[in-house]
Amino acid sequence: MRTEATKRVAHVFSLFDANGNGILEADDFDLMAGNVVEAAPDSDEAAKDAMRAAFRQYWTTLVTELDTNDDGKVSYEEYVACVLSPERFDTTIGVFAEALAALGDPDGDGLIERPRFVALMRAIGFQPANIDALFEAFDPSDDRIQVATWVAGIKDYYAPDKAGIPGDLLV
Repeated sequence: MRTEATKRVAHVFSLFDANGNGILEADDFDLMAGNVVEAAPDSDEAAKDAMRAAFRQYWTTLVTELDTNDDGKVSYEEYVACVLSPERFDTTIGVFAEALAALGDPDGDGLIERPRFVALMRAIGFQPANIDALFEAFDPSDDRIQVATWVAGIKDYYAPDKAGIPGDLLV
């Protein structure tokens, strides 16, 4: 596992820990889903529902795979063990990536405009300078990026063997 991957995952854990109590709980994912959906007012209800479902699947995968004592909580150590294990988490990340990118492409043209990208990434909790650096790393054309590029970037972000990727700019 690469150091860069560990740093990326630690950052996401801190963003998902909405109440800052050092553990992840279902409420953290409900809050994050609400924030992200709210940042996409032009997206249709199907895309918003898919995003909510992706957050629920993300949480369900974590709690199912890791919550051995059935307390409904996931620690940082447990989180890292799951999300950096492709065999346990790749499908969930794929669903999440597709749903987030679709939310950013309400007109279905396969392109995500910078303002939508920024709004969604800010809703997750990433910092503006990091978001701008990431968008530029995705090689925009006319201030838009390809949906497929963002999906691949999200998947790479969770890959334990990746370094020097655009997602490293978020940390």
